[in-house]
Amino acid sequence: MEKRVVLSKVAPELYQNIMNLERATSEYVLSTGMTAGFSHLLRLRASQLNQCAFCVRMHTRDALASGESSDRISVLPAWRETDYFNDKERASLAMCEAVTLIAEGQVPAAVYEQAAELLSDAEISAVEWLIVVINAWNRIAIASRYPVKA
Repeated sequence: MEKRVVLSKVAPELYQNIMNLERATSEYVLSTGMTAGFSHLLRLRASQLNQCAFCVRMHTRDALASGESSDRISVLPAWRETDYFNDKERASLAMCEAVTLIAEGQVPAAVYEQAAELLSDAEISAVEWLIVVINAWNRIAIASRYPVKA
């Protein structure tokens, strides 16, 4: 793999700001009632879509450590075709995908309306902030070519 500028090394103060945003977002997410395990599944799904190997591996491990089952992790790319996720989780996953893929049709009204029917404003905000932050991390890891060795 080619050598890249490692953003955390060249501008550590900016990296620290993202770390602080991560901590604040994680606290906020948990305060809305979302479980730590499901928050890692949302991070994992965004990382899968962005093809960020570093974050996929990390959030798979984090989800397992937080009590998520290997079954839920395994079916995550095909969540719509399973009964592993409740309605609130399904709305959250749809929002996750829409915000991550925002260049492909923005956040469709149907996705947002479904979320608004099932989630409180605080829960929608938590999902959106979580996805904003993981998308930032994905871009940092991919642009810096974080190594993913076996």
